[in-house]
Amino acid sequence: MTKLEEHLEGIINVFHRYSSRVGDPDTLSKGELKQLITRELKNSLENTKDQATIDKIFQDLDADKDGQVTFDEFVVLVSRVLRTAHVNIHKE
Repeated sequence: MTKLEEHLEGIINVFHRYSSRVGDPDTLSKGELKQLITRELKNSLENTKDQATIDKIFQDLDADKDGQVTFDEFVVLVSRVLRTAHVNIHKE
């Protein structure tokens, strides 16, 4: 695998590491999303321990309002974090 393919697989693996804990193994509950964010994105997102911040992120990601975050919905968060990281790299 190329380096990019390895990183893509890593994103999938991180999603499944958290999504398989409660309920549907292919979606994230709010609690699972909170654990993923606080453990995996603590240096990329601000206020990751603030419940209001987690609630807002969850509401923004849960496009179909079913109370779960699918992988497709999760990719939106990954894309936002990646865009922000890209902008920040150019500031340095």
